[in-house]
Amino acid sequence: MKRRDRGKTVDKGAPKWMVTYSDMVTLVLVFFILLFSMSQIDAAKFEQVSESFRSRTIFDFSSSKVPLDNSSENIEDNEAPNDVEIPTPDDRDAEQDSLQDLITEVESYLDENDLNNVVSANRSERGVVLVLQDSILFDPGEAVILPSALPFLTKVGNLLAQIDNPIKVEGHTDDVPMDSFRYPSNWELSGARASSVVRFLVDEEGLQENRFSITGYSDTYPVVPNDSEANRSKNRRVEIVILEDGTES
Repeated sequence: MKRRDRGKTVDKGAPKWMVTYSDMVTLVLVFFILLFSMSQIDAAKFEQVSESFRSRTIFDFSSSKVPLDNSSENIEDNEAPNDVEIPTPDDRDAEQDSLQDLITEVESYLDENDLNNVVSANRSERGVVLVLQDSILFDPGEAVILPSALPFLTKVGNLLAQIDNPIKVEGHTDDVPMDSFRYPSNWELSGARASSVVRFLVDEEGLQENRFSITGYSDTYPVVPNDSEANRSKNRRVEIVILEDGTES
């Protein structure tokens, strides 16, 4: 007798895993509904967000209709963020007056002590710059201060002792190459000359070390072209920069 084949059983309805998945989605939906019910919604902003989506403006790269709390549009033209300080005209005027008082004081001191023939003073954005030519301070190719320079350096020290400003001492040379055992190049020579001036002002005049900074510029900042001996002499110098208070060295 021929055996009758049973037909395959066909499951009707959704797969069993869909039941579990539906339960999970339902639980997640309930969770977010609870979060939404406990949150505080700004009705005005919510409506603006909804309007943005409806009009698709956020997808057209146009400006948002939702005002940002820290938007630059909400900052008045004359109001700066808390962490940015914009100098007011009064502050700039005060700085200029302080700088002018400093240059006036320095020029008066140079006049009273007959130092104009060995020291020149000029004003820069950093403060007051005292320029000392190397010929009155050092022998050629050396960084040891000459005995003849000590009296006017002492007067310069007296001037610096009367003010509290920070000071930067800069050494400069001409473009003639330097090659010796002690100073292999103009970089070492310019730095050594600036260091000698600071050492004298600290050791002999008792000025505080933390007021000073030293830089050797070699021949990178000439005041005139190095095309003659007279011009090279002008470029060989030590500059004492009396910095305006608050100016970075």
